[in-house]
Amino acid sequence: MSWIKEGELSLWERFCANIIKAGPMPKHIAFIMDGNRRYAKKCQVERQEGHSQGFNKLAETLRWCLNLGILEVTVYAFSIENFKRSKSEVDGLMDLARQKFTRLMEEQEKLQKHGVCIRVLGDLHLLPLDLQELIAQAIQATKNYNKCFLNVCFAYTSRHEISNAVREMAWGVEQGLLDPRYSNLAQAGLKFLSSSDPSTSASQSAEIIGVSYHTQPRCSTF
Repeated sequence: MSWIKEGELSLWERFCANIIKAGPMPKHIAFIMDGNRRYAKKCQVERQEGHSQGFNKLAETLRWCLNLGILEVTVYAFSIENFKRSKSEVDGLMDLARQKFTRLMEEQEKLQKHGVCIRVLGDLHLLPLDLQELIAQAIQATKNYNKCFLNVCFAYTSRHEISNAVREMAWGVEQGLLDPRYSNLAQAGLKFLSSSDPSTSASQSAEIIGVSYHTQPRCSTF
């Protein structure tokens, strides 16, 4: 399935969208990809199929965000903790990521039309080299688009991010690049400086989307 589903909303969908737009709308929303394995077990299908259906649900969700004017979306797709799963499941997830980023590169016209900037955040060196290359191509191809932003967190945990930030701060102070008296020193080591804090986070599986309101989204460790 395409990352960006196009086409007119149905009458019922337009009705629902208008009701939602009548209230306050977040500018940045985060989705936690969670529950795909439970969905697969419930439907008695392979886990890989559950993950694939989860992506399809994400594509539908991104379509809604686009129509509702939500300009920035963060997706917590794959935690570093997920590497602890079975080799067959991890390999399947890497294959799914290859398929989807390859498809993304085939949708350049759609990305340009909607001005979608793709940003992938995490320790990408932990991923297979060919997948790193696909991700780099997607980032490079969309880096100048600025109408809306899709942040994909891959090989990522908040604990790991904080640890990296502290190490980078210490190195910056040691090299004289950061002033230790700087009141917002902690922010200097974080990678998300170009993004606003998400006002809403949602836990999403192939089956349902559950929404909660937080200043910061929790990181997926499913």
